[in-house]
Amino acid sequence: MSAPDRLTRVNEVLKREIADYLERDSALKDGDGLTSVTGVSVAPNLRRATVEISVMGSDEAKRDVLKYLRKNRSAIQKQVSRDVVLKYTPVLEFVLDDKTELGDRVLDIIREMEKDAGEDQ
Repeated sequence: MSAPDRLTRVNEVLKREIADYLERDSALKDGDGLTSVTGVSVAPNLRRATVEISVMGSDEAKRDVLKYLRKNRSAIQKQVSRDVVLKYTPVLEFVLDDKTELGDRVLDIIREMEKDAGEDQ
């Protein structure tokens, strides 16, 4: 088993467990935006992990979700440490991932171009 394969598996396991935790979290269910974990990147020494979060909603909802996650980081880490057995539980860092919104914007532009091309014919 090579190190990159192990890191890939650890990334996916952490992604799944954090997403499960966020799905059960009542504070996020009651919020304005839809929150999802789009990726996790663990450092090779397993000490730190960057968790990419996508929030569909207003800019205020995004800020609120990110603030909430950063505030409750230790509780999330504690739950992850119960569910995932690793020598070290990585310190989680939450960042916003806007790739989904950018992808939606690109699709909107393509639809507009197709609509304009259809009207020109």
